Amino acid sequence: MGLKLEFILLMLVIVVLAISSTIKLHNQNIVNKISTKEMEFTDTVFTEVNSNKIIGVAYGTHGIRDNAVLTVKNFKYHNDSIKLLKSDEAIYKGANIYLNFNIDFNKEEGSNSYSEHAVYNTDLEILDITSPFKSIEGKNIAYGDTMRYFSDRKEMFASQVNVMFYTKEK
Repeated sequence: MGLKLEFILLMLVIVVLAISSTIKLHNQNIVNKISTKEMEFTDTVFTEVNSNKIIGVAYGTHGIRDNAVLTVKNFKYHNDSIKLLKSDEAIYKGANIYLNFNIDFNKEEGSNSYSEHAVYNTDLEILDITSPFKSIEGKNIAYGDTMRYFSDRKEMFASQVNVMFYTKEK
């Protein structure tokens, strides 16, 4: 009887060890996660140039490039046709800069537009404001849903616009 009980216990221990060796006790996704961060910087100025001239200048207080996408905090940008374009966050994806939160756009002195979301295409030089905006030129104030600014032609188009114009009395 003692031999049969020892044999049964030995077989039970072998079965338990075999089962426990096949169970994975850790999350494989966490173990296999590899950092793809390519670059991280603080207080940096980026200057875009071609063979003839400076195309644009951007500044950010903190940025990370991860999987070919550059995210910049406290973003400021200017070029020949845009005096200042700034936002709390900018995301570079290819030729597009996606601007988010507290956007301030100055196309020239005395002209400011404010919004929360916009996209600037650096190749086509087109700024698309994709959320409601407020635009101020002198005493004139405009509110609208969306706006498109062609910076190379200095043309602006907007939808659902309400404008207050101030004119000189004669």
